[in-house]
Formats: sequence, C-alpha cells, structure tokens
Amino acid sequence: MNRDQTFEFFRRLAELNLSPETELEFGNTYQLLVAVVLSAQATDVGVNKATRALFREVTTPAQMVALGEEGLKAHIRTIGLFNAKARNVIALSEILVRDFGGEVPADRDVLTTLPGVGRKTANVVMNCAFGAETFAVDTHIFRLGNRTGLARGKTPLAVEKKLDKAVPGPFRVGAHHWLILHGRYICKARGPECWRCPVVDLCGWKSKIMEKGAKGASTKGAKRKKP
Repeated sequence: MNRDQTFEFFRRLAELNLSPETELEFGNTYQLLVAVVLSAQATDVGVNKATRALFREVTTPAQMVALGEEGLKAHIRTIGLFNAKARNVIALSEILVRDFGGEVPADRDVLTTLPGVGRKTANVVMNCAFGAETFAVDTHIFRLGNRTGLARGKTPLAVEKKLDKAVPGPFRVGAHHWLILHGRYICKARGPECWRCPVVDLCGWKSKIMEKGAKGASTKGAKRKKP
C-alpha cells in the first residue's frame, strides 16, 4: 500500500468514526492500566463485566493493595488467567505506590518494567491516557496489517514499526483504535465482511469475500492467506 492509499485508508475510517476510543471501561489512568493488563487473552466485554464493581471500590493503587490478591480474585474470576493477573496487578500496584507516588508513569519503557505489562499494554496506556502516537499491535491489528498490505510483518513488533513509518500525521493518535475496531467488526479472522468494508478497494488481500454469507472458495482462500 503506497503513501496516498494509506492516507485514504485512514481518512475513510476516520470519516466513519471521528473520535475512536478503546472499548475498555475505566475512570482514570490507573484503572486503564489495570483493565489492559486484565484484557490479555480476554475480551473487552468480559473485562468490563468483571471490573465494573471492582472499579467502584478501587480507584488507586493503594486501594488495590489494601484489597489484596484474594479480594481482587473475587472480582475477576470470570477472566482467563485470573490467578496470574491478580498477582501481577497487586505487584504493579505496590510498585506504583512505593516508587511513583501512586501515579502511572507516562513512559513506555518504564511501564514495561511493571509486572504483567508488555509492550502492547504499555502502548495502549501511552496512547489512551497520554495521547502518545503509539501503535498497540494485538491479534486484530497483526492480522489486518498483513492481510491488507498496510503493514506486513512476521512479528507484532515488525508490524508496529511499519505502522509507525506508514501512518500519516493526522491519523497517528487514533490509528490503532480504528484498526482494532475494523478488525473486530469487519475484517474478522473468519468470515471477513469485505462486502461492506469501506476500504475494500485499497486492500491488497486477494481472497476478498464480496457477498454477504459467501462460503466455499473464498473462505478457503481466506484460510490459506492467514493472517
């Protein structure tokens, strides 16, 4: 995808959704960090269900530490890997209280030193909380980057770096939200809805599915062309 096509790709997505946001629910930066940590290998819908009551009770790292690991587990048992996630959330909360005055640092490298916080999580926090031009490559963005030709790469980091080079200025802050939402609801892993895609003519994927409910050859092609 060339520079002009990339600009048009994001222009169309932006036209349909001027202010894209994460679908995770949170009230402050600390709650955002916790929600993103909990969202690993889980859906935003499932995380939101688990955190609504939790976030009414806990708004700061100190309150999370006071709640304790078992208290946190009671809130998040419906989320996958909840035992490990509870340990990480309590541990990172203790570090925030001890080393950062209870505040979430606005530094990606520092964030990735916290338990349970990888590069993708740090990128989400930097973007959503601090307006940084970061690209959090989840499974949706990895698939979409490769499938469309927007940013092909063999690893999430490779796709992230290509997006960083390719995404034009006006769209850099919102880019990863537009891509996640597009991958979640239109450019799906199975049965991508190319027939209603606003950027289908810019997409480099050869096995497009141009009819609603189409199966057979197109679907087989989709499987061959993963991600």
